Amino acid sequence: MKKQAVFLILITLFICSKAISQTNLSNSECAPLNPENFNKVIDGKQVGLFFLKNANLTAAITNYGGRIVSLCAQDKNGLKADVVLGFKSIDDYLKATGVYHGAIVGRVIGRIAKGTFDLDGKTQSLTINSGSNHQHGGTKGFHNQVWEVKTVTDSSLVLSYISVDGEMGYPGTLQVEATYQLTSNNELTLKLLATTDKKTIVNLTNHAFFNLAGEGNGTILDHILTIPSNYFCKVNSDKIKTGVLLKVSRTPFDFRKGKSIGKDIVLETSDEQLKIGTGYDQSYVLKKKKSDKIVLAATVVDPNSGRKLEVFTNNMGVHFFSANFFKGTDVGKMGKPFNFRESFALETQDYNSPNQKSFPTMILKPGEKYETFTVYHFSYLK
Repeated sequence: MKKQAVFLILITLFICSKAISQTNLSNSECAPLNPENFNKVIDGKQVGLFFLKNANLTAAITNYGGRIVSLCAQDKNGLKADVVLGFKSIDDYLKATGVYHGAIVGRVIGRIAKGTFDLDGKTQSLTINSGSNHQHGGTKGFHNQVWEVKTVTDSSLVLSYISVDGEMGYPGTLQVEATYQLTSNNELTLKLLATTDKKTIVNLTNHAFFNLAGEGNGTILDHILTIPSNYFCKVNSDKIKTGVLLKVSRTPFDFRKGKSIGKDIVLETSDEQLKIGTGYDQSYVLKKKKSDKIVLAATVVDPNSGRKLEVFTNNMGVHFFSANFFKGTDVGKMGKPFNFRESFALETQDYNSPNQKSFPTMILKPGEKYETFTVYHFSYLK
């Protein structure tokens, strides 16, 4: 017990000293954050806030859920704004009605019907946390875990988490490492690595919500979205993937040539898939086979500020969500409420499902390495 206490004290001192040494970054016009508001012990583990900075971007990340708390980007007039929704304190995250803001989500993103799947002829039962289904890794998924801080530099942060055998019902002990890095090319990158000691299923993502006009600065329905995909995944009334791929052609889901997010969302009263999602809440297919190739997942432009976000990934798909359930009950770090359709999520992930054999597998075996890479590249139109 004494050794554990000493270790906790040392970790606390490390996190606090690193955060406090960077408080000059918290005075940024778009990230009014006090590191002391993130100094908290949860489940016996120390939480902190870490600031990354380079010539083009500033970011703040907490090891509670591996969350992106803040991301500051420049517009066409040289003005910066915080384009990721987040909260000013760890307590605000703990009491928020929206529980996935900026977090790394796993062990499996999305919904699993009835919380069960078959693995080698045996039915695996997961915790139920969304109606009668399992969603986003369960109540104590990766978003609600304190990650270990491995290394911190001015422009990078490496976190790790060990998900033990049986956690939320998943088999196998999964060791995960997440690396955030700001690059000189105006990018925030996220690399996710995982290995297991027993056959399991894995599909990780980051669940940041963006508004390129700035957090709390109005609708995203005027944002111009391009998704270079010919197919999206059909879902049933529980938003569970059915295993059927639908062509985007002649549907509201066709973003191949770019259009405003709000252009066809008005069809939600007549289009079955839009109606089920209460707006956009669909997975798109970027490639049908696993590979290391980095592809463009989506491009978003705010026509007023000129800010442009390009998302690249080696994943097979991307999930687009138009923040259809926000009701203004959560108030962000800028003192503004998170309102209906005033943000969007682009969750890079494989479009597979553990219960659809026609989809690519998400099984990870001992000796294999799960590895995904996502790039958020920022620029602006003049």
